[in-house]
Amino acid sequence: MSDAAQPTAAEVRAAAEAVKTALDRHLAAVERRSGEDDPAVYDAFNQLAAAAEAYDELLYDRYDEVTPFEIPGADDSLPPYTGPEEPSALSVLIRRDYAVAEPQRLMAQARRVEAADEEGEGAAASGTVHGALGLLFGEFEPDEIASRHKEFGLEEGDSTLWVTAAEETAEPGEWLEAPFEQVDPQRVVCRFDVSAVFDDEFDDDLDADDEDLDADEEDLAADEEDLDTDLETDPEGDLDGEPDLDEDGEPARLGADRRGP
Repeated sequence: MSDAAQPTAAEVRAAAEAVKTALDRHLAAVERRSGEDDPAVYDAFNQLAAAAEAYDELLYDRYDEVTPFEIPGADDSLPPYTGPEEPSALSVLIRRDYAVAEPQRLMAQARRVEAADEEGEGAAASGTVHGALGLLFGEFEPDEIASRHKEFGLEEGDSTLWVTAAEETAEPGEWLEAPFEQVDPQRVVCRFDVSAVFDDEFDDDLDADDEDLDADEEDLAADEEDLDTDLETDPEGDLDGEPDLDEDGEPARLGADRRGP
């Protein structure tokens, strides 16, 4: 960012004060919340997230510094559910992202579809990625493409599935022109997300577990080495510091095998 566009120190200070105010409001909302899904807490959370994000951006632009904490945005969580408790209808919204990793493989699969088409419609469609995608998604169900994506030269990205509740089903053709514009997050019953972000977090946990396991193995090896040393020093294993006793219960004498004159 150029010097002319940089925020002033006063603007950064004002943003910091806004974070403090939003933090106080959030705590007050939490203290007087009426239940787990209190909308006042949700609103205060969003205000705090917005204030923290604005402060973080100004702080970075002005001083090239960032805050040591991160407040997730409103899009990272769902608002309190306000839909029907016993929905009589539902909608399932699915998004799956793919990268076209192997265009030639994609078009080869489309040519196979064309070859099996007796009517020969769209005979030139497989010659482009755009046409090949139309052929394949027209021939196969989305779930089949998801399970066989590598065969089609595709690479999986993030995906999400939202289940939303309704009192009644929509009229035929009612939402076809804009199928995703009227989604109410407060009617989402559940959602399921798949992302490489979660895989990275899992890998971090595995790395930490591996480090702990390596440390345990090192400790075990050290214990075994100590045991071997002790056995060499005292083959009978009498390492408790107590003297050995003879048959009469008296302390055994060293060199008792010596013979008298």
